[in-house]
Amino acid sequence: MKRVFIAVRDFFKTADSVLLALCLIACAYGLVLIYSATLTYETNQYMIIQAVSVVLGIGLFIVLSIIDIDLIAEHWLIILIFDVLFIATLFKFGVEGGTGNKSWLRFGRVGIQPAEVVKVTFVVLYAKQLAWLRDTKNGVGSIGSVLLLAAHFAVMFGLILLTSRDLGSALVYFVIFLAMTFAAGVGLHWFLIGGALIVAASPFIWNHLLNGNQRSRILAPYFPDAVDPTGLGVTWHASQSKLALASGQLTGQGLTHGTQSQSSMLPFKHTDFIFAVTGEELGMIGCVAVIVLLVLIIIRVIYVGIRSNSYMHMLICVGYAAMLTFQTFENIGMCLGLTPVIGLTLPLFSYGGSSVVTTFAAMGIVSGIRMRPSDELRRHYS
Repeated sequence: MKRVFIAVRDFFKTADSVLLALCLIACAYGLVLIYSATLTYETNQYMIIQAVSVVLGIGLFIVLSIIDIDLIAEHWLIILIFDVLFIATLFKFGVEGGTGNKSWLRFGRVGIQPAEVVKVTFVVLYAKQLAWLRDTKNGVGSIGSVLLLAAHFAVMFGLILLTSRDLGSALVYFVIFLAMTFAAGVGLHWFLIGGALIVAASPFIWNHLLNGNQRSRILAPYFPDAVDPTGLGVTWHASQSKLALASGQLTGQGLTHGTQSQSSMLPFKHTDFIFAVTGEELGMIGCVAVIVLLVLIIIRVIYVGIRSNSYMHMLICVGYAAMLTFQTFENIGMCLGLTPVIGLTLPLFSYGGSSVVTTFAAMGIVSGIRMRPSDELRRHYS
């Protein structure tokens, strides 16, 4: 028992306890919101599944804090093959998760979203590739390196769109790719060239890779009257969310007492629109608390990356920070009617086992980076 106590004490001395504490506070807050959002439902399975997911996530956080991510990255080919095959299973076994996208694998009542899981390893693999190009080639800015990086991203981005039509997840990968590529030091001119190519390819993407519903959702925040004149179609979700947020004012209507939140008027209230539940029942104060917690987590991830003194570790932290930032911005934006409703959850707050577990896994890797010595110390000790 004494050895167990010492091991636990040593772990919390070296692991990122601040990051873990912030994640646990966010999850506890999220569980309270999910409880209120699902109070009128016939079953309480959402609370149970979310709580179990948090426990599993904590376990992964601990394991990935202990394991050296550099050792995992050495097996990049195995991980890459797994990622491609895992997402490709959606061709045959993918099922709809209530959003119109075949982005889920179902095992009875348990659902897994491959794109969520692969986000964690994609960041590690891409950071490994960037580090390898810097050390063994003519730097990350050469034309050969840029083409290789673009091919890496195109495979994952295209595979996600082709298998599941999940635009939300594909955009998360795109933002991660941009942030990590920029942080790696790739020249601005390559981003301008890439932007021009995307503009040139946009008609093909718009007409062949996106379905009619996705096109309508993208246009809805900016041309609502043209896309949905009646207000009962694709703009309904955002309209009800804005109504809920506005009615909460400063302090809210009270937990479990929200007019929209406790009715069927607000759709996907425990997943995509959990922020609207927060605003209606806990007011602006509750919303600010959510934003502050997520911003603190993102800042902590960036802080660990800056202090890592390792090129690859820094890029991993940048990737995870970009992932959290975009999901937070997009989710809150769609609740405010400013961005398209594309089915992205609010990290650690929305209901979703795959999202919670993979977020904890990513944060565990960040914690492990904090526990690892810098490159200079590695050379000194060896």
